[in-house]
Amino acid sequence: MALVDGLGNLFDFHLLPGQAHDLKGVAPLIEDVAFDALLADKAFDAEWLLAELDVRGASAVIPPKANRTIKRHYDKHAYKWRHLVENFFAKIKEFRAIATRYEKTACSYAANWHLTATIIASR
Repeated sequence: MALVDGLGNLFDFHLLPGQAHDLKGVAPLIEDVAFDALLADKAFDAEWLLAELDVRGASAVIPPKANRTIKRHYDKHAYKWRHLVENFFAKIKEFRAIATRYEKTACSYAANWHLTATIIASR
């Protein structure tokens, strides 16, 4: 679970177990972080997250799930910038140790994420 800034650089990340849904990692990831908008895909269309963003005064640029009875509006033009997150993951996967998770412990895997993000940012 990764949070990137407006330029597509890593801001923070949170490791989750493989069987956990990504929504479980959102709360600790955005805790104490100030932002104006959160861009995410349909998987993050949850009432508690939308309410949290509303309380913070941040806009939710998250398309509604297909099973929503009442479709809510989202900024389709701003949603196009979500490709920066996908681009970051594509850059991370260039590093074989990250893509295949060679490290056995979460601590060493997280350290490699930091190292890889630093290398990407310095390019």
